[in-house]
Amino acid sequence: MVGPDGTTFDFVSYVAFGMGGWGLLWGGTVRRSQDAELVACVDMDPLSLARAQKKLEIPAERCFSSLGDALAAVECDAVLVTTVLAAHVPVALEALAAGKHVLLEKPFAPTLADARRVVVAAAERGKLLMISQNYRFYPAVRTAAALVRDGTLGAVGAVNIDFRRYANSAPTEGHRHYALRQPLLLDMAVHHFDLMRMVLGQEPRQVSCHAWNPPWSKFAEPAAAAATINFDGGMVVSYRGSWVSPSPQTYWAGEWRMECERGEIFWTSRDNTGTGGDRVTVRLLGKPARRVALPELPAIDQAGSLAAFAQAIRNGQEPESSGRANLGSLALTFAMIESATSGLPVPVPAV
Repeated sequence: MVGPDGTTFDFVSYVAFGMGGWGLLWGGTVRRSQDAELVACVDMDPLSLARAQKKLEIPAERCFSSLGDALAAVECDAVLVTTVLAAHVPVALEALAAGKHVLLEKPFAPTLADARRVVVAAAERGKLLMISQNYRFYPAVRTAAALVRDGTLGAVGAVNIDFRRYANSAPTEGHRHYALRQPLLLDMAVHHFDLMRMVLGQEPRQVSCHAWNPPWSKFAEPAAAAATINFDGGMVVSYRGSWVSPSPQTYWAGEWRMECERGEIFWTSRDNTGTGGDRVTVRLLGKPARRVALPELPAIDQAGSLAAFAQAIRNGQEPESSGRANLGSLALTFAMIESATSGLPVPVPAV
């Protein structure tokens, strides 16, 4: 691969920090990618490192308990950060200080101020910072965004989004998911909030959100929410999401009904396997609905993030989900949490 400075390399070499369950999935994605090479793993938990060594077939001498030790021992282009949220910022800052590009899992940071610090650090060092908003890299998402951008059905006036999953079956004791801070709004719905900005091509200005725990929920914090989001182009989004819904389960990207001047766009994406199942339907006023043919993407999901990251390094251009660009999605997420906590409408801060 040739970078903007003329440096030639065949692929992006990664040190991966965070070898829990999600980190192992990421490690497998890196190993299968033609754009990437996994050169080392980092985790402070010896058991997690041992699992990574076995599952990812990484030699023991390339498994480390600190990022500093890993970067001193191996050459790499980038650090892939898949740690718990609290470690995102310090790990990213350490990687940038060492002169490495950073690919960071969502949600970006615990606060908007923390996220801005990392964006500034990346800019000062001339390094690429990208947030993996992997739901962007699916054919239905790209098609829905193109329909809106091209004005195929005219202006969009209202959007209704439903997300329903039942993640309430595991025993309460020792189940990390139940203890997450804002498990719906911060850990899951950030995907949907990011897709709103991408697909609609507008920025949110004000939110009103109510979040709660149904009586049967095992989650410590609210697992369900309903919200209204006003965008700067005049459209309004109605959002409903739940981790504990016994109703028919949606795909992971939710079910989107987009009311347009000359009809409706319905779409959904990322099925239960995470490998596709996408569909887009368009219904013009007074006419029957029709399925829209979807493009074949060269890479989807995490592999799509890896490919976009490699392309950005290759051409020296800012990726669509760069740290700077992702500040808007994070600002919307924290505005939703503030509204749900205060019970009041909240403006979305400009970023």
